[in-house]
Amino acid sequence: MSTATTRGVRVDVAPEFLPSRSDPRNGQWMFAYDVTIQNEGPERVQLISRHWTITDASGRVEEVRGPGVVGEQPVLEPGGKYSYRSGCPLSTPMGTMHGTYQMVTARGERFDAEIAPFTLVEPYALN
Repeated sequence: MSTATTRGVRVDVAPEFLPSRSDPRNGQWMFAYDVTIQNEGPERVQLISRHWTITDASGRVEEVRGPGVVGEQPVLEPGGKYSYRSGCPLSTPMGTMHGTYQMVTARGERFDAEIAPFTLVEPYALN
């Protein structure tokens, strides 16, 4: 699990290997990750876009950018939280992800909320 807090926006991520959606013989490993974003700050914020950096075990880097998350641009009141689940395919049994969510406050200030690095790994891949 990874956790980071930026300007009162806390981002927790818990990754999971999905063996039923993976095909290691054909170089395909599928992972899911559960994200919870909590507004621990004093003002309303909205998530407007995302930027992920995905690195597989061979060092291949993929950048993913886009509006919102899972088709939404959630607004978080102080004390509010938003959770979603997404996925990531890799061509190796392990890799890492990290990134940022671009946020905007009720006053129109923009900032990047950090998504701390986390590891995607097939169980026993390290043995």
